[in-house]
Amino acid sequence: MISINKKITFSKKNPPIIIAEISGNHNGNKKRFLNLINSAYDNGADIVKIQTYEPGDITLNKKNNLFKIKKGIWKNKYLWDLYSQAHTPFLWHHDAFKLAKKKNKVLFSSPFSIRAVDFLEKFGVQIYKISSFEITDLKLIDYIASKKKPIILSTGMSKDLEISNAINVIKKYHNKIIILHCVSGYPTKLKDTDLSKINFLKKKFPKYKIGLSDHTNNIHSSIAAAALGVVMIEKHVKLDDKTKTADSEFSINLNKLKKLKKITIDIFNSTHKRSLITNLSEKNKNLRRSIFAKNDIKKDEKINEKNIVCLRPNIGICASKYFFVLGKKAKKNIKKGMPIKYNLIT
Repeated sequence: MISINKKITFSKKNPPIIIAEISGNHNGNKKRFLNLINSAYDNGADIVKIQTYEPGDITLNKKNNLFKIKKGIWKNKYLWDLYSQAHTPFLWHHDAFKLAKKKNKVLFSSPFSIRAVDFLEKFGVQIYKISSFEITDLKLIDYIASKKKPIILSTGMSKDLEISNAINVIKKYHNKIIILHCVSGYPTKLKDTDLSKINFLKKKFPKYKIGLSDHTNNIHSSIAAAALGVVMIEKHVKLDDKTKTADSEFSINLNKLKKLKKITIDIFNSTHKRSLITNLSEKNKNLRRSIFAKNDIKKDEKINEKNIVCLRPNIGICASKYFFVLGKKAKKNIKKGMPIKYNLIT
């Protein structure tokens, strides 16, 4: 169990925590950025996540083929230009954390540099996420882990050894790790989501909680993951379906976010194991069948298939004892329709 506060706990005993990722969906507009955070909280997000970097934290300002994206939705864009468009200015963070505090909500981030970690520490962040693309940056992971906050580790493109290497670095400081199954496709097609990896990760890393970072543009795979018992689901969120942003093609709108939250709670309630005492079906056991006299049965008469019948409700000997009762004798006269009880037979 990993608790952030009294309301936010990553555990199999709770419905999955829903994390709304803002990323570049603010489209360079601060007002839109804050509105998106506020709206995400109001439409089902338990936590909101942003990204903390400036282009120079990720790449170089080079305009040659080595720095050009070759395929996908960002094809032919230079890395510098993409991150210039999608980054969240450091100055915006102050108002973002102020908003979260006002709403008594959790806001956190993925830092992409050591200076970004130092910057986020000023806001008292309670948890960090390591991006799939940064899972091999062991120096950055080591610095984040040294802050001894829970870490969400995304594993898109990762080999088992790379995941283990990152975990081993974090383990030097703590074991508060959530591993995310992730496919780094933008967007990810439903047929490529490979949700069977969730159960693989559970077996491979049994000491840690498992979640999902979902880059599809719908909520189907997230719903399926909820049924597999993930402790958190991360979805990129946008304000509407009209505005095109760097991330809009693999983000969901607020209505889908709200729907996802409700459905994951329903799924948890229908799959979570309950004790027999609280199980509602226990209350209906009286509607099972028991053994009744089909006809009048005289004293010393043998019980046979012709003079008894199994019917509802369960007020006599249980129907499961039917073959045990056959051949017994009546201790006294039993009237037709009476339940057969042990004190009536010998």
